[in-house]
Amino acid sequence: MTGSSSSPAAEGTPRTYGLGPRTAAALVFGSSAAVLVVEIVALRLLAPYLGLTLETSTMVIGIALTAIAVGSWLGGRVADRVDPRRLIGPSLGVSGAVVALTPAVLRTTAEWAPAMLLLIASLTILLPGALLSAVTPIVTKLRLTSLAETGTVVGRLSGVGTVGAIVGTVLTGFVLVSRLPVSGILIGLGALLVIGSALVEWRTRGWSSTPALALVVVAGGLGITVAPGGCDTETRYHCARVVPDPDRGSGRTLVLDGLRHSYVDVDDPTVLEFTYVRAIASVVDAAFPRSKPLAAHHLGGGGLTFPRYLAATRPGTHSLVSEIDSGVVRINRDRLGLGSQAGIDVRAEDGRLGLRRLDAGSRDLVVGDAFGGVSVPWHLTTVEAMADVRRVLGENGLYVVNLIDHGALAFARAEVATLGETFAHVALVGEPADIGLEQASTHAGGNLVALASDRPIDVRAIQQALDARQTGWKIATGGALTSWIGDARLLTDDHAPVDQLLQPYSTRNRPSPR
Repeated sequence: MTGSSSSPAAEGTPRTYGLGPRTAAALVFGSSAAVLVVEIVALRLLAPYLGLTLETSTMVIGIALTAIAVGSWLGGRVADRVDPRRLIGPSLGVSGAVVALTPAVLRTTAEWAPAMLLLIASLTILLPGALLSAVTPIVTKLRLTSLAETGTVVGRLSGVGTVGAIVGTVLTGFVLVSRLPVSGILIGLGALLVIGSALVEWRTRGWSSTPALALVVVAGGLGITVAPGGCDTETRYHCARVVPDPDRGSGRTLVLDGLRHSYVDVDDPTVLEFTYVRAIASVVDAAFPRSKPLAAHHLGGGGLTFPRYLAATRPGTHSLVSEIDSGVVRINRDRLGLGSQAGIDVRAEDGRLGLRRLDAGSRDLVVGDAFGGVSVPWHLTTVEAMADVRRVLGENGLYVVNLIDHGALAFARAEVATLGETFAHVALVGEPADIGLEQASTHAGGNLVALASDRPIDVRAIQQALDARQTGWKIATGGALTSWIGDARLLTDDHAPVDQLLQPYSTRNRPSPR
């Protein structure tokens, strides 16, 4: 038959537009990995401003999934209407430029226009995520040569994309975050995407606009040097700074994600700046004979203010500290004067796992002062966690925990109720209005300190110690505390909605410890 088409497809030759199977797999793998890198790093980038809460994590994951859905859908539609070869390079290049600019843009927005932060953060995740997700349907379009191999091509590239997402997740969580600052990760990723764009453009259309995109990456790097909100150190979990006290030459404040976590006097460990730390010291000093060495376990380390205090005031005390962030441990040694002080052993580990490693009845004291963003990590608040605390305490052991809550104090009430489920005796110290000992039209909230033990609590001795330190705090027990708890739910491993109980209060205005 004459007049038939002489195109490669009509002659049975696959139409790959110069895109071989290895190149196609590399593009899909790399773009899928990049989406997950952006998602995970965005969580860390936003934590100093929005808090490391369930709501923040849910928001970022939701935006990332929206970007994947929108990108995949639009990428496929556009690839059916436009030559797919014209789409890959711009998708990679523009996404690379946005990713590189993200740290500077977000930090500047948080400083100068905080009301716009959520919108800008959403766009910096949504735009590159959608463009990168569009690569898979575009590449699939280029690789399809006949209906007979549709399943093979689509299945192979879908699998490659999934593997890329897994590698991006693991690489970021286990390698990149532990070795590089988040700004460096994003600028480096942006540069790689622009390089990928350049290679694609060079192969298909010449260099085109790649030089302009490269300039954007450079601008992103330069922007980091002048953007506000930088850190002294970016650890695995925190943006960390050490701020000298202008009124006390030896005083240092450890700031994690914009929140004052610890105050340390490197020359005098008995200086306790925060009221809640003085309250904990009052409780412990009243509960145990003065100068008696203690076997203590600390859930959360921060600046190690209280372990240092115990070492100074109770020689022979052994404090084992579970601090999940090894970067914070290094800051204590490098910036906060922690040497080889006798009696303080710091382990970079999760607090719940650290408890499980301790022998039953091996501790006189357990101190809870761990925070993830704005709250105690949920798995340290439950009945099951309290059972672990009770197990490691001796017969006369004491558990003391720092809580932060506001408004109706729903989380604090739930946690104190949970303590009452596990221990025979429970008490709460705090501002009189916050613990129900004075009438107040509204609850300001802030720090409260709960204590629990299987031995009776010496209320009078603790109140005298609180007064001696001029805390202004009172202690509530018995019927007054039961009335304050009300019908608060117990927190369990199966149901511990800590972030939801704290939800009504803006993380943007979260306070520092008092």
